[in-house]
Amino acid sequence: MSVTIKSEHEIELMREAGRILAIVHDELAKIIRPGISTMDINRKGEEIIRSYDCIPSFLGYNGYPASVCVSINDEVVHGIPNKKRILQEGDIVSLDSGVIYKGYQSDAARTHAVGEISEEDRRLIDITKQSFFEGIKFAKEGNHLYDISKAIQNFVEANGFSVVRDLVGHGIGKEMHEEPQIPNFKPIGRGMKLRAGMTFAIEPMVNAGVYDVWMLDDDWTVVTKDSKKSAHYENTILITEGEPEILSYREDLA
Repeated sequence: MSVTIKSEHEIELMREAGRILAIVHDELAKIIRPGISTMDINRKGEEIIRSYDCIPSFLGYNGYPASVCVSINDEVVHGIPNKKRILQEGDIVSLDSGVIYKGYQSDAARTHAVGEISEEDRRLIDITKQSFFEGIKFAKEGNHLYDISKAIQNFVEANGFSVVRDLVGHGIGKEMHEEPQIPNFKPIGRGMKLRAGMTFAIEPMVNAGVYDVWMLDDDWTVVTKDSKKSAHYENTILITEGEPEILSYREDLA
């Protein structure tokens, strides 16, 4: 397994890619409401990304046709925007997008309420987000990769939800998907030892029901097998000699 250690110059470029992506997500959060189409969300996301002279990293990636993955309710990830797909009161919607700035990538996802949602759906969104922060408590030099995975799984399952097994986080840098793969559940073993300069996309995908998923006929959209709702939360992070740095998150935009 070849995992790249980023130079200070590379880290600075990734910081800027992450800063811009945080702004993209903040601006998209402002337009989420009943009646908006998933294509409207995608167009707005691409417009913001390009306004910063960045490239939307998802557009054309392995043939994906959009700049923002928009996944509603039981759609876990990779929902394809469509002008006929309209957000409804009570939906939850996950937005996943990426930015390329001067050749370096950032990747982040957020799940939003559409209007008023149920208490259980709000809990699902909140637990998914918090599981990310529980995981990165262990994202420190000298710890092992699966310490992150274990913490995410333990927190999610203690709160009565399940962690998707078929999809994982990943290394990130010049490429969107680099080594290593980062499960949100604890595999056998401890995983590689973490070193300062590693950059990861940590992304819990959490289901209200069973963790099993399947893919729709569009060959992109992944949905829960029991049709129960799913939430997604992701950030690009940097391993340092101390606490991890979240590159795609700003407190004032959280």
